[in-house]
Amino acid sequence: MSTDLVLVAKFGAPHGVRGEVRVKSYTQDPAAILDYSPLQSRDGRLYTVTSVRPAGEVLVARIAELTDRTAAEAVTNMQLFVPRERIPPAEDEDEFLHADLIGLKVETLAGEPVGTVTAVYDFGAGDVIDVARKGQRAVMIPFTKAVVPTVDVDGGRIVIDPPAGLLEDTPRDPQDRD
Repeated sequence: MSTDLVLVAKFGAPHGVRGEVRVKSYTQDPAAILDYSPLQSRDGRLYTVTSVRPAGEVLVARIAELTDRTAAEAVTNMQLFVPRERIPPAEDEDEFLHADLIGLKVETLAGEPVGTVTAVYDFGAGDVIDVARKGQRAVMIPFTKAVVPTVDVDGGRIVIDPPAGLLEDTPRDPQDRD
């Protein structure tokens, strides 16, 4: 898959019998997936979003290519992407696409290597970066200006100022598999 594609949503379960589908939007404004239509699957298929409405934590969307429940069932859990050039530029210099953070090297203020960002999560209280460390358990680091004072996407690195104890050596359990 091209790195020029950005994950913006994921199809969930069907909603009703006319092909509507639940959608988890990863955009800042969830309904913006309508503006990004058509959305592209990993295998290159295009899906035209014709309408969305809120339904709790997700959206319910009408997709032109999904005309019945069977078609909607076939796309459950499918990730949806848009070309990077269709994503508007960040309004704030401290705003980043999750896709741009994944793969960045993480180091401390002193320049000591910590690991590599493998995922970015939002559990409701702000973003957290998941950092894989060689020979140690991964660590989740709050993605706040206080803990992450520097993000250098072009330079491929993030500098952290970790709170005491966050990076204490914790050997990885030999049973753990990455």
